[in-house]
Amino acid sequence: MYDSRTVHSREVLARVTEAFGEHVFHTVIGRTVRFPETTVAGEPITTYASNSVGAAAYRQLAREVLARCPVE
Repeated sequence: MYDSRTVHSREVLARVTEAFGEHVFHTVIGRTVRFPETTVAGEPITTYASNSVGAAAYRQLAREVLARCPVE
């Protein structure tokens, strides 16, 4: 979970991108308060808070994965 407010998160993202280049997905899953809530509720973010920023990020990541790795 990426938190743009921390130097550590920004450094890790930069190093991962530097090391793996184009193999790194463009979608970044940011840290939100909804994620701990979903754990307590026992539901995925996409059903617990389907309109949240976190759910949108996971849907975007899924689209990116499918675009890069099409199902045969």
